[in-house]
Amino acid sequence: MTDNRLTLAQRLSGRKFQRGLIIVAFMTVPLLLLFVFTYLPFAEMVGYSFYNMKYIGTRTFVGLKNYIDVFERSDCFGALKLSLYYMVGSVVQLALALYLATILSFKVKGGGIFKGFMFFPYLINGIAVGFIFKFFYTRGFVFDTVLQWCGFELENLPYWLRDQSINNWSLVGTSVWRYFGQNMVLFIGAIMSVDSDLYEAAMLDGANKLQQFFYVILPNIRTIVVLNVILSITGSLSAFEPPYVITSGANGTGTYFVVMHEIAHTQQKVGLASAMAVILLAIILFATLLQKLFFKYVFRNADEDEVVRSSRRRRKVKVG
Repeated sequence: MTDNRLTLAQRLSGRKFQRGLIIVAFMTVPLLLLFVFTYLPFAEMVGYSFYNMKYIGTRTFVGLKNYIDVFERSDCFGALKLSLYYMVGSVVQLALALYLATILSFKVKGGGIFKGFMFFPYLINGIAVGFIFKFFYTRGFVFDTVLQWCGFELENLPYWLRDQSINNWSLVGTSVWRYFGQNMVLFIGAIMSVDSDLYEAAMLDGANKLQQFFYVILPNIRTIVVLNVILSITGSLSAFEPPYVITSGANGTGTYFVVMHEIAHTQQKVGLASAMAVILLAIILFATLLQKLFFKYVFRNADEDEVVRSSRRRRKVKVG
């Protein structure tokens, strides 16, 4: 009878052990980096939020005082109201991206060049985009010049970055210009993956283009739609580059991130800034949960239809 028991040296030299060792090694390095540069700093930040502290100096434990101050200070929690501007802009951005993606997903003359031009702004660094639009909106510069060509008088035009009734919309336009190309490309990839047989079946049933969009395209790309909406809404809550570079948060354009940057690095109130970051994280998680529940409700009929189609396919296979 052969002895199935292996020595320790034989086990260590075995292919199964070496494969497991390689897997553990490749897992350990990224997990260690993730812990050191993500989870550990986050835990430290949560700890800082309970102290009255600067970057250098003594710390004083204040409990929940920093969290209370975030809600009581108009410059902290009040800055979140500006996120509503960016949320409205994100809706426009997604609608425009989805509309153009639906058109460009089919054969359109010059479609490839148009896609490239629309996606190019996303490749530009956010700081560079800020400087571009800072000069674009400056009084008497590019935007005003174009409007004067269209017949507008310079005296009748507003100050795009100083007038508080319009300056936040100007900054929102910057974000829409930069990010809608990325959303469009994601939508195009999703639409092109839809089975062409579904379009043929819809046309045989007499569906027009609008009906094909709502009953064929939209249900089949709902995963990408939900992803883009979540990314857009969370990005609206954490808008930073346009107001920081273009206006430095002046004239009522300071978003939550700009105010947090000011409190942390200028006023040196690290504990308060950490509490603001934790609260923002909680708001983003709550908003993400609400969006998932909303889209689960919106696409419930599509899920039911998919179940029906799957059951029909299984019955056809059994009959065959």
